[in-house]
Amino acid sequence: MAKRYELSDEAWDVVSDLFIETHGRGRPRLNDRLMLDGVLWVLCSGAAWRDMPERFGPWSTVYQRFRGWRNQGMFDQMLKRLHLRLNEQGLAAAITRSALASSL
Repeated sequence: MAKRYELSDEAWDVVSDLFIETHGRGRPRLNDRLMLDGVLWVLCSGAAWRDMPERFGPWSTVYQRFRGWRNQGMFDQMLKRLHLRLNEQGLAAAITRSALASSL
C-alpha cells in the first residue's frame, strides 16, 4: 500500500515507461519512482523542498529531477495518460461535469 502522497503500484504501471533508465558514468542514478514520490510529497504537502523527508533522497536531487521532468513535459504526458485511462473507464466525462457543476 502506498503511503500518503505516493503513487500506488497501479498508478506507477501507467507512467513507468515514460522514465528512461540511463546508465552513465559516475554515481548510480536514484530510483525514478522514489524521486517522483518525493516530488508528489512536496507538491501535495505544500512543504519546502528542504523539508522533504530523507526517505526520498537528497532534496536537491529530487528538485533537479523535478525541473528536468517539468522542462521535458513529463507531467503533461502523465496527465494525458491519466485522462486516457479515465476515458477508458468512462470516468473523465463524469469528473469534468462534476468540476463544472462545482464551479457554478
